[in-house]
Amino acid sequence: MDEDLTEGYSEPCGQCGNVCWGLTDAEQFFCKNCHNVIERTKDVVDSSTYSANNRISHFPSGTRKRNGRGGRKWIVCEGFQFILKHQAEALVGLGVCPEFKKKVLWNFWMRYLQKTRQAYTKNPRITNGSPGDITSDSEPESLALNESSEASLPNRVSSALEDSGNTSDGKLSVCSGSLDAAYYSFAKESKSRHLMTMPRTLALCHLALLWMREAITLADLLRLVSKRHVPYINVHEHFPEEMKIFGKDCKFFIAESIPSYRMVHREASLLAKVMELPTFPPVSQDCLLHPALLCLRYTMDANLPDELHLLVCKVMEKTAMGNDFFLTFDPAGPKQRLPCYDLQAAALIIVTMKLLFKLDDQTEWMLSRKADKRREKHHMKKKTTTGSKMFSLRRWYMSVQPALESAREREEQAEARQAWKSKKPVVPNLKNKTLVLKRRRVVEQLQSNFHTLTGSTMEQQPPAPSSFLFLWGTEEGADGPSLHHKRLAFLMEKKGRARCLVNRKYWHPALRLCHPRECREHFLELESSLPRMYVWLLGLFSFLLGVSQAQLHGEVIQVERRLLRGKGMR
Repeated sequence: MDEDLTEGYSEPCGQCGNVCWGLTDAEQFFCKNCHNVIERTKDVVDSSTYSANNRISHFPSGTRKRNGRGGRKWIVCEGFQFILKHQAEALVGLGVCPEFKKKVLWNFWMRYLQKTRQAYTKNPRITNGSPGDITSDSEPESLALNESSEASLPNRVSSALEDSGNTSDGKLSVCSGSLDAAYYSFAKESKSRHLMTMPRTLALCHLALLWMREAITLADLLRLVSKRHVPYINVHEHFPEEMKIFGKDCKFFIAESIPSYRMVHREASLLAKVMELPTFPPVSQDCLLHPALLCLRYTMDANLPDELHLLVCKVMEKTAMGNDFFLTFDPAGPKQRLPCYDLQAAALIIVTMKLLFKLDDQTEWMLSRKADKRREKHHMKKKTTTGSKMFSLRRWYMSVQPALESAREREEQAEARQAWKSKKPVVPNLKNKTLVLKRRRVVEQLQSNFHTLTGSTMEQQPPAPSSFLFLWGTEEGADGPSLHHKRLAFLMEKKGRARCLVNRKYWHPALRLCHPRECREHFLELESSLPRMYVWLLGLFSFLLGVSQAQLHGEVIQVERRLLRGKGMR
C-alpha cells in the first residue's frame, strides 16, 4: 500500500542511503529501514481549484503558521475535571450509588475550585493563562450545589479564560496545549495554591466515597486502579480531540505509575483541610467501613476461623476503636487524622493473633503441636468431636503460604503485561516531535512482531473485580481447603468462672511516642530482630491491602498502644 502512495519518489535516504519509503499517519515520508522522517509529504489533489496537478511537495523549514482547526481554548482544570468525570462514571458502573457522581464528588470538586480560587469566585487567581494580579481578597460566590451544575462539564470552569488567546493571529494553536500550563509549572505556586494533580484525583474520589460511606476502602480503590477498572493510567488518551495535550501538559496528565497508599491518604487529608469540609457522617455498626465488618471480611480472605472474629470484636471494645468519636472524621478537629479503616481492621486481627498465639516463633508452634495431637487422638477413636475441628496455626500456614506465593506471582505477571506507556504519543515540544513519533512506530512494530511470534492477544480484558483475593473451599480453582469452621476453644482455659487465654504473655516493641515531624518508621531497624512469624503475618495482610509492611506495622503499634495503656490517642 505504501509503495503505491510513494511511487515516483526514488531519492535515497539521507541517513542509511536506502530507497524504502513509507507514510506516517500525518502523511509524511519516513524510511522503513532507519525510520528517518523527512519533510516530504504525500501528493495531495486540491479539488477546490481547476488545476489537477496542484500538489504539496514539502513544508518549508522556517517558522510554520499555526491555525485553530481541530482545537479549542481550555485550561488545566478542565483536564482534571474530565478525568474525575470518567473516574466517577467507572465507580458508579462498579456499583457505587449514582448520587456519588452527581451530588457528592461534583460538589467536592466545585468546593475545591472555589477554595483554591480557580473558579466559582469573583476574583480568580488565574487570568489569561497566568497568575492574576490579586490586590484584595474577595468573598467567594455561593456554590450552586445541585444536579444542574453538572450540565456542562468543560464550559463552567473555563469562563475565566474565555477571552484569552496565545497566538498572534487570534487563533488557537492545535499543538499549544492548555492556556495556563505555565502557571501550573511553577512548583512553588503549585504547592502553595494546592493545585490539582493526578494522585489528588484519587484522593478526591476517596473523600467522596468516605462521605457516601461506600464499602470501597482506599486499598480497594487503588486495587481497582491497578486492574484498570478505574481510569488513571494514560487516561489522557480519552481526552476529546479538541483538547490537545502538548508541551508542559505532559507532566500534569501523563501517569505511568500508581501512587502509593500513603501518598493518596496524605493528599486526601490535605484536600479535606483545604476544602474546609464539615464533619463526615458517622460510621455506624451496619456500615461496611466499620472495623467489625472489615475484620470479618479480612478474616475470611485470610482463611482464618470464624470464631476469631468474636475475639477481634472484644479487642476492638477494649481499645475503644469502635466508638463513633474514633471512627468519625472531622477535618477541622484538633489532632484529627483521616482514619485508615482498612489498615486499622487488619491491625486488630494481627493483635488478636498475637494475643492468642504470641507469635514469638515458639509458642505458636507448641500450640499447633498440641492441637495436632488432640486431632490425631480423636481421629484414632473415630470421634467427631470438637477435637477434630481444632484450629492449627501450622496447618493454616501450610495452606496459606503456597496460595500467597502464587498470588504474588500472578500480580507480578499481570503488572509486567500491563501497558504503562501511552499508545497515543504526546509531543513535549516541536523539536522532539519527529523523535517521539519515530519511537512510537518502533515500539508498535516490536509489539506487533512479539505478539505474532508468541500467539498472544495484544489486548486482554481485566478480570472482574472482587472483594476477595483468595478462594477457599473444595470448589474447582480454589486456593486451598477452608478453615473457617475450625474451633479455638483449646486456646481458652477456665479459671474459676472466667475464661482466660492459654497464652499468658504478650510481647511488643517499644511504644514510646515520637515527635510527628522527627519520627521515622522504625520497622526497617527492627525487622531483623522481630519474630519471623509476625513478619510473615504482616506480609500476608500487607499483600491483601496493597500497602508496605512498615505502614501496617505502624498501625499495629497504634492498636497496641491503645490496648496496653487503656486510653490511646488517635
